[in-house]
Amino acid sequence: MQKVIGSNPIEPTFTGEVSVFFTKKNTMENITLTFLDGNSKEFAKGITAFEVAKSISNRLADETLAVEINGKVKELYTKLESDASVKFLTFEESKGKEIYWHSTSHLMAHAVQTIYPEAKFGVGPAIENGFYYDIDINSKLTEDDLKKIEDKMLELSKQQNIFERKEVSKAEALNFFTEKGDQYKLEIISEIDGEAEAISLYNEGNFTDLCTGPHLPNAGKIKNVKLLNISGSYWRGNEKNKQLQRIYGISFPKKKMLEDHLILLEEAKKRDHRKLGRELELFFISPKIGSGLPVWLPKGAVLRETLEKYLREEQTKRGYLPVVTPHIGNINLYKTSGHYPYYKESQFPTIKFEDSEEEYLLKPMNCPHHFQIYAVKPRSYRDLPIRLAEFGTVYRYEQSGELNGLTRVRCFAVDDSHMFVRPDQLKEEVCNVIELIQAVFTTMGFKDFTTQLSFRDSNVEKYGGDIALWEKAQQEIKEAADIMKLDYFVAEGEAAFYGPKIDFMVKDALGRKWQLGTVQIDYVMPERFQLEYIGSDGQKHRPVVIHRAPFGSLERFIGVLIEHFAGDFPLWLAPYQTVVVPISQNYVHYASEITKVLKERGIRAELDERSEKIGYKIRDWETQKVPYMIIVGEKEEQQKVISVRKHKQGDLGTFQLENFLAQLEEEIKNKIFNNK
Repeated sequence: MQKVIGSNPIEPTFTGEVSVFFTKKNTMENITLTFLDGNSKEFAKGITAFEVAKSISNRLADETLAVEINGKVKELYTKLESDASVKFLTFEESKGKEIYWHSTSHLMAHAVQTIYPEAKFGVGPAIENGFYYDIDINSKLTEDDLKKIEDKMLELSKQQNIFERKEVSKAEALNFFTEKGDQYKLEIISEIDGEAEAISLYNEGNFTDLCTGPHLPNAGKIKNVKLLNISGSYWRGNEKNKQLQRIYGISFPKKKMLEDHLILLEEAKKRDHRKLGRELELFFISPKIGSGLPVWLPKGAVLRETLEKYLREEQTKRGYLPVVTPHIGNINLYKTSGHYPYYKESQFPTIKFEDSEEEYLLKPMNCPHHFQIYAVKPRSYRDLPIRLAEFGTVYRYEQSGELNGLTRVRCFAVDDSHMFVRPDQLKEEVCNVIELIQAVFTTMGFKDFTTQLSFRDSNVEKYGGDIALWEKAQQEIKEAADIMKLDYFVAEGEAAFYGPKIDFMVKDALGRKWQLGTVQIDYVMPERFQLEYIGSDGQKHRPVVIHRAPFGSLERFIGVLIEHFAGDFPLWLAPYQTVVVPISQNYVHYASEITKVLKERGIRAELDERSEKIGYKIRDWETQKVPYMIIVGEKEEQQKVISVRKHKQGDLGTFQLENFLAQLEEEIKNKIFNNK
């Protein structure tokens, strides 16, 4: 006999026994729920998602944070009124983490308001690792204040207050926050279309906040919290607005998870590319030159040029043609492409001259320049595909509060390529690009990466072009991803304004995710720029454009690499591949001869002629993370050999110079990672 689980039809319950009804003589209407494993089961209409989870197991009910019903995330106490597919979300799922962290940000706001009754609140979203809330209070917060807020959060958590959702009219919402005197919430509400969009408030104890949700069943699930730091943040990212205080934090359902994360954060501090950039003399950013404008020092320039050389060689093998374009362009170029209206807020002001009507713009994208290269002469179907490639510098006026070392700058180089292909060539070319990006990541030591298919959503104002061509492009990019057996998920609303894309997410040595390479299909720009080729039928046709960047921003890529390797680069990438260290000044001449031979063989070698003690010099070069040290003294000079030390491993013994050179050359040629 089939069991049917029921619920209290008046009020959802969160604890206690689940009522059981039998289909025999049962007049209650039933619904069918289908679970992630494909199995289906009947339940009484109106049952809550929590009760369904509890009917499966108490452990599932305890660990479930929210529920996904027909693809939409809802609170765990949501009633199920019709047949549906159901997925229970725990902390293991990314959506589960998002709900957990977003709910923690609300609990933090509750704690802040308890300690600082005058507090006004901006926004408090979940982020990739944790959450933050922007707050406006009368005093400047310190590390000691964070501990007070943290303790208050845990005190409030023990009350196990329910996150109660209440939908209100726009007028009610405005009245509530007017009485509260929170101008930030009032500004958000004023921009909401109250007729087309539901406005919801969430009550948790005696704290009420504006939020779309969903949230945890109750605040008692938040047990292990750490508030990490405070920073300044202009309201809505506009420097003309008031600067609020942004509190960052993290939380976990288990103490061990929090402890492990804090250990990871300490390791991340040691690997911070801004810190290592200074210590290893790779780059610097000076306010005298300009915020967000990195300057590459000699060793950093070598690292950068080595990466460029590697990719140029890979591109040459695959038939790419190098081009170079200006750093500025006529503004009409970017108006045609759409970059100017779409990215206007993040671009530098236009450049005007009194004696000319022309306006110029610092180049925000390389694409329009490459389109002009394609259009410079007639093209035949026999010419395609044409693959143009450039390390092109572009400029974006990022808000000062968003700048972050190399990972968020105002001037950066993109390893851009634009491929002009016939429709029948499109899928194969996209697959070839995917293969190149995979090869790049493998060479760089990124073994763990996933992909996101970034598609459009229903907001037509965000996108250009014919919807039918968009559908075609999205299908084609998905088919290419399937051919290449990519592990992907689909993210609607994340497409570029001109086409869908595949974004590659890599995990570094600490397990952190970074969005790096990308490949995009574009039917929009060829139309806007009237690009053509003569087909085999003698008629004019539009090419399709593939946008592609394995590194993405070179600056950002190097910032990620520095942290991934903790500055301990593999031999082929290291700015100094070896340093020759004489034991004393008596052996500088022999050390110079060794250095000369190394340089003649293409090894990046440095001679240490300092009159310091050998122990000091070895320790110093070890902190500089140079892969190999060659030590020479009386014995080495007499026997015409070298003694070799390896970073982190110590003494490797004595070598004939030629034998050691052969080993270095083999390691560099094959881009070996045996220093890891």
